[in-house]
Amino acid sequence: MKTVLLSYFSAARSLTRPGVLWHLMWPTLLAMSVWTTLLVSSWGTLIELGTGLITAMPLVGGWLASTDSALMVALVMFKIGLVVLALPIIYVTAAFLVAAVALPLMAEKVAAQDYADIARRKGGSQMGSVWNALVAVVQFVLLLVLSLPLWLIPGVGLVISLVLTAWLNQRAFRYDALMAHADGFEMKDLPARHSSSLFGVGLLGAVLAHVPLVNLFAPALSGLAFVHYLLSALRVSRQGENIIEVK
Repeated sequence: MKTVLLSYFSAARSLTRPGVLWHLMWPTLLAMSVWTTLLVSSWGTLIELGTGLITAMPLVGGWLASTDSALMVALVMFKIGLVVLALPIIYVTAAFLVAAVALPLMAEKVAAQDYADIARRKGGSQMGSVWNALVAVVQFVLLLVLSLPLWLIPGVGLVISLVLTAWLNQRAFRYDALMAHADGFEMKDLPARHSSSLFGVGLLGAVLAHVPLVNLFAPALSGLAFVHYLLSALRVSRQGENIIEVK
């Protein structure tokens, strides 16, 4: 747990670097703007769709359609569900933007000052970063859709959201953290050896994503924490090598 917290303290310290703070904010602001606009512009259509789905429900649909108060309550729950569902969608969009664009840029600035002693073996690429982020997002969305029935159980939705977001964080950000400095073997070996701690880094980022205002910075802050954790782990791993690096 100590190393997980230290990675976030280091990430917070990195925010003082020129150009880093902006990359911390713009992915979430852009994701919020896009999805809020889409939700507001299609609100009427979504409510009509929700009304049709509710009244078509087996056994209770007819009763809900004939009882105004019951239908109103059902529609309120549907509206709340739309807003709640928008939150992970906004986060996953921001996480994609962070992983594909913002984090590689921030990682370069951070690594140049804090990890300049680590040889760059370039086991990844920018295209690999985009592909990794895209695959992570698709898998996250599939898991989210499959888990939707469980969200009807009180409290389970929050647990599922935290676990899935933690998984998304470590799946999307670990590639970017290592791609410039690790070789192909290290990019697979280090995440495997530190899997439990990396999930902890992702989980703390998931918790921050549910805190108002802090959630604006959560995706990029979590990404920076992965950079610090994995580059520190790479440095320690290299110290145990029985080879001389040529720089």
